[in-house]
Amino acid sequence: MRKNGILLHISSLPSPYGIGTLGQSAYDFVDFLERTKQSIWQVLPLCPTGFGDSPYASYSTFAGNPYFIDLDLLAKDGLLETDEYSHMQWGDEIDRVDFGKMYNQRYPILQIAVNRFLQNPDPDYANFCTANQHWLEDYALFMALKDANGGKAWLEWDDEHRIYDPLKANAWKEENKARMDYYKVMQYLFFKQWNALRKYANEHGVEILGDLPIYVALDSVDAWSNPDLFVLDEEGKPSAVAGCPPDGFSADGQLWGNPLYDWDYHKSTGYEWWIRRIAHMTEVFDILRIDHFRGFDSYYSIPYGSENARKGQWMKGPGIDLFKVMEEKIGKKNIVAEDLGFLTDSVKEMLAESGFPGMKILEFAFDSRDGSGSEYLPYNYPKNSIAYAGTHDNDTIQGWFQAIDEQDRKYACDFMDAYNPAEYNWEMMRCVVASPSDTSILQAQDLLNLDSSARMNTPGKAQGNWTWRLRPDWLTDDIEGGLTYLTKLYGRAPQPKKEEKTCAPDDEECLAAQAEK
Repeated sequence: MRKNGILLHISSLPSPYGIGTLGQSAYDFVDFLERTKQSIWQVLPLCPTGFGDSPYASYSTFAGNPYFIDLDLLAKDGLLETDEYSHMQWGDEIDRVDFGKMYNQRYPILQIAVNRFLQNPDPDYANFCTANQHWLEDYALFMALKDANGGKAWLEWDDEHRIYDPLKANAWKEENKARMDYYKVMQYLFFKQWNALRKYANEHGVEILGDLPIYVALDSVDAWSNPDLFVLDEEGKPSAVAGCPPDGFSADGQLWGNPLYDWDYHKSTGYEWWIRRIAHMTEVFDILRIDHFRGFDSYYSIPYGSENARKGQWMKGPGIDLFKVMEEKIGKKNIVAEDLGFLTDSVKEMLAESGFPGMKILEFAFDSRDGSGSEYLPYNYPKNSIAYAGTHDNDTIQGWFQAIDEQDRKYACDFMDAYNPAEYNWEMMRCVVASPSDTSILQAQDLLNLDSSARMNTPGKAQGNWTWRLRPDWLTDDIEGGLTYLTKLYGRAPQPKKEEKTCAPDDEECLAAQAEK
């Protein structure tokens, strides 16, 4: 069945409290999706953000972002009084997240809610801690020790705690129990609110497509407590880090700085950590996008300490073996492969063998800086794919049209029959929605025809990303009508469910036919 959806991260939702949350505005957005016949809501990683505020550089691959815990819902549950947070100033711009204010002001308020919660915990809290013990204990310990070390990265901690020691960890947990409880309760509150929102979305015909970053941050509980998973020396320092080579968009490439995996070790464990990670995320989301899928075939290794990504080299990854073992152990999951970037024949073979849908970016079809060309023209999209104009890493449609050269712009305009700059966004979105791909996804910024200032992320740019937010009054009736029209016109609206015939108790033929279904 053909489907359409919208990409809008939780942080970008409107709210009075500085950042999008899992509260009323999220439910309102689900209602908007239902009214406009959308089937999918795509979000970015939900994990806690670290340095640079990137959801792709988190303190934990399993945890949820405490910033997304809705304060009004906490007040409804009796964990906050509205006057304890309603007077706070959360930033000067309603359409931008001020992450500095988030860090300084959000956690003290959440501490009040946690203190009240611990006086009379929910009956489900103990079950949550038990079910998630495999990641929750070490995460809470890591965050408690980070607080004790003034927020420093774990490589800069005191000698006692810098190197994780399973034998000492129990003693550390006793010493830091109160602070660990704080972080555990925040995770409980996050997932309680998230699960309720996802249930509401599903009940209204909307699936949530989430994101799994291929890498974890060096400053994370994953690297600190599981150093064997990564290529690290005895002090925890990497010899090489992750990134992307130079291309038409960046002469220096992209230096991500994440530690690289020791794939031989992962294979020796039957990919236990990876399978546990994917299993967890497929329980959090309805559909899971695996970021940088080509990195499982071969990955770009950059010497640690490099100023840019120019001197890296390609190294062999686990290939399809990881996904074969995964399917044997946890079954087939609803996974999307982010197969963008330079694709070798072996990457294409791995994608085909996996059966996962890949991604097609219409902006790449016309942009000579990318060099992908005809592969991204809509008439070449396979049915088993997801079509986009652009993703969170790309410019908005309006910004992209302003940035490309005149010859590229003419080609795009001729192809899409788009000659009115005020309507470039709708013409490009129309091409995406009309494509053969089973699924198409549109960015919220493109519905609004916003320029590059609304771009979510510019790869290679260290600061100022991830801040864009939707204003409460921006999704107008005209936008709602246009989106609904496109979705219906190109056969992507949900099909009405057929009412099942009720069989009489003695109608054996009818009962047998229903049993076969």
